Amino acid sequence: MQLARARLGQSDLEITRVGVGTAPIGSTAEWRINWGPQDEGDAIRAIQTAVDTGVNWIDTAPFYGWGRAERLVGEALAGRREQVYLFTKCGTVRDDGGGWHEDHSPANIRREIEASLRNLRTDHVDLYQFHDPDPATPIERSWDTMQELIAEGKVRWGGLSNHPPELVARALTVGPVASLQEQYSLLHREIERDVLPFAERHAIGVLAWSPLASGFLTDGFLLDRLDPQDFRRRHPFAQKPAYARLVRVRAGLSAISSAHGRTMAELAIAWVLRTPALTGAIMGVRNAHEARAMTAALDWRLSDEEIRAIEQVVAEWSDG
Repeated sequence: MQLARARLGQSDLEITRVGVGTAPIGSTAEWRINWGPQDEGDAIRAIQTAVDTGVNWIDTAPFYGWGRAERLVGEALAGRREQVYLFTKCGTVRDDGGGWHEDHSPANIRREIEASLRNLRTDHVDLYQFHDPDPATPIERSWDTMQELIAEGKVRWGGLSNHPPELVARALTVGPVASLQEQYSLLHREIERDVLPFAERHAIGVLAWSPLASGFLTDGFLLDRLDPQDFRRRHPFAQKPAYARLVRVRAGLSAISSAHGRTMAELAIAWVLRTPALTGAIMGVRNAHEARAMTAALDWRLSDEEIRAIEQVVAEWSDG
């Protein structure tokens, strides 16, 4: 049975309501956003399993493990490229100190698209996104380069990630913006104020990253069992006094989801997908079991009563 799909903005991409996120599988000891050890075989099977279940898009970036995630996606999709839409990004460049900065200069955008095409083993990507704003390069100049890549056939559609509406508006003066990718979850709702209304007005698709709050909104999440190098130990959600509030919020959400025979992850995904302006949610999966669970929430339409109950639970988090 085919999964329900939604059109991404004004593009011709009809995407499933959830897509594969690849930041966790890009994890390496050298990458600062380390998710702990990741077996490459598990990562490849996770991607293939998600595609087998009907998920039709994968979101990745050269930033994720500095190319590791893209290479794993390319390997997993060998002989299956036509079954999925490939979304990747550009702009985040590693520096000599182990950190990174944004570079949206035309030369760097072109350098990165060629590297991504090699990593992904393809001749085009379906959605190419600027990862984070680059204050040093006018977005009009960068977006003009995006239009050139589209005309050349290396990119089908252009999108922006983590860009405020004012920058999106400037990009629109140069060419279409198919989508915005933004952090959105029960614990991070800032885009409700400006990004979502802007996207609706301009018919731009929205993709939510971290809808499970980096795993903090999943059953069985235990901070003290994370790998010692796992970045989530340093996450703001894990610090006092926020974590004590989060433990109480998690208990309340778990009670609601359990009463419906559901998981907390399913509740978190059903909640973000209730939003009319949101086209799809990006779910990071690390193994076949997690991939098989990706679509479990798609048949859950939260009632007004359920939404009120959820909002009452998370009010403590918002008030804090």
